[in-house]
Amino acid sequence: MSEQQGWAPKPDDATPQHVPTNEVPAHVPHMQHPPQWYPSSPPSATPVTAPAPLRRRRAVTTVAAVVAGVALCAASALGGGYAALELRPPAASTVVTAQNSSTSSGKTASLSDVAAAVLPSVVSINTGSAVGSGVIITGDGAILTNNHVVATARGTTVQVTFSNGKSAQAQIVGTDEDTDLAVIKIVGGGTYTPLAFADSSSVHVGDTVLAVGSPLGLDASVTSGIVSALNRTIDESSDTRSSSAAKITGAIQTDAAINPGNSGGALVNTAGQLIGINTAIATSGSTAGSIGVGFAISSNTAKTVAQQLLG
Repeated sequence: MSEQQGWAPKPDDATPQHVPTNEVPAHVPHMQHPPQWYPSSPPSATPVTAPAPLRRRRAVTTVAAVVAGVALCAASALGGGYAALELRPPAASTVVTAQNSSTSSGKTASLSDVAAAVLPSVVSINTGSAVGSGVIITGDGAILTNNHVVATARGTTVQVTFSNGKSAQAQIVGTDEDTDLAVIKIVGGGTYTPLAFADSSSVHVGDTVLAVGSPLGLDASVTSGIVSALNRTIDESSDTRSSSAAKITGAIQTDAAINPGNSGGALVNTAGQLIGINTAIATSGSTAGSIGVGFAISSNTAKTVAQQLLG
């Protein structure tokens, strides 16, 4: 899918709009008016509530494109994710839940250790017309990503590329436009390394985080930062260039660099556990990339939606 620029001011409208981070941003001319929001990452508001019933689909039909978040640039235009320090699922199709935040030795892992542990659980997703990121969440190959990443698929399958360079086909299982989330599953069986979900209600402002994905097509990229704010609200419908009507609440704001292609990738804590799905970024002026204001859908929301989509 193709990302748009975020936070690029428009000549006659000072209202912010959003743009998904899964698309590669196009040139946005510099203007002298207040910035607007474009899909790439999300803003602030009410805590996350339980998502409405989701639609599971075996054969995917047309899905409305969704922006990635606040004053954003679609972070899914290019994508990649990282596996985390986590517990393996008791069953291949079970979503993993983290139980602690330390290594087996009881010591806190270094950021390089965290990155190395997470990378095997993140993939790049190519829909045939755009590239985004995804996170493996079950041992049998279910992958969580953004709806706006798979919305541009030319059918019901996409190609995924692992951190080791190997590729596979994946079937779109289901999507939820309201939360901008989707689940795909690797075709052909196999055993994979899932990333464990952390409890996002335990995340605090100031916590160190890593963002993993494929910004600008650079697979398996890792950036670091902190949690800048919590409970942001992202109204993707404010982006006139997107058909998305998603309004994401309870989003996590981070200054870890997120760029087009990161949509659907992982935001993890220092234990290598998933705390959010990178979705959008805010941009300013003619700048299409990160300005240190990125947004991720909270892991608690993502886990609930993923479980419903998997049935």
